[in-house]
Amino acid sequence: MKMRFAMTLLFALLSMPSWAAMQTVTLSVPGMTCSACPITIKLALNKVDGVSQVDVSYPDREAVITFDDTRTSVEALTQATGDVGYPSTLKSLETDSK
Repeated sequence: MKMRFAMTLLFALLSMPSWAAMQTVTLSVPGMTCSACPITIKLALNKVDGVSQVDVSYPDREAVITFDDTRTSVEALTQATGDVGYPSTLKSLETDSK
């Protein structure tokens, strides 16, 4: 019985795709000039596939984004902000491997 359980568990683990690492990045967005700017930036970032959380701060002029690194990249995030008129650059990166 234990052997059957162990084999089933091993098979299930081996058949799963590689584990994704969630990453959290902070983007500097110096072009924010009013308190409405974060709304546009947040909407643009939430449209990027793989993004799970977005927090945009007008006073700090930065965006903190949590995303699945197998579905998107920092480049896609900076492009999303640039496409809506707010060029951004990477300020910091954290990886949370699970």
